[in-house]
Amino acid sequence: MAYEGIVQELIDELGRLPGIGPKSAQRIAFHILQTESFDTTRLAQILMEVRDKVHFCAICGNVAEQETCSICRDPRRAQNVICVVEEAKDVAAIERTREFRGLYHVLGGALSPIDGIGPNDLRFAQLMKRLADGSVDEVIIATDPNLEGEATATYLSRLLVQPGLTVTRLASGLPVGGDLEYADEVTLGRAFEGRRVVEA
Repeated sequence: MAYEGIVQELIDELGRLPGIGPKSAQRIAFHILQTESFDTTRLAQILMEVRDKVHFCAICGNVAEQETCSICRDPRRAQNVICVVEEAKDVAAIERTREFRGLYHVLGGALSPIDGIGPNDLRFAQLMKRLADGSVDEVIIATDPNLEGEATATYLSRLLVQPGLTVTRLASGLPVGGDLEYADEVTLGRAFEGRRVVEA
């Protein structure tokens, strides 16, 4: 059902956001309309500030409010390990694990010939520039375990062949709490490849 005027415009604009379908857009719009305590002025102000203040880190491509992001500015981070991810949101996901203490490099997407995204559209050249001085010992490829992510990982592994540099790929396999019968062939294959000795 289409609503009148500005209400439909709000639903349409919300629906343009990634991951928000027509029903979700409608639900959010009506939440804003019906919740008197909802601060629309604050939301509008934050959206404007994000546009004005936030950009991408000059070193790694992560989101930043200064020229460089907080991770690149942190002297406690291991400077000899770089984890390569597709998007800035992947940095946040890895940081939540508190397992990685090195640096990042955000490619800005994944190779996808169907969508017209080739090597020149991603931040490969910037990565190679960061590796030029030989101070990095390991590059961890942490692209998504899908077709585009696998293609990007393969391209990277070939691009990064150089003496003294170890290139690793994040292990992937069966999710915790998942059922074996529902796993696809690629996931099951990866789980077999990544199997490890069980300690008694």
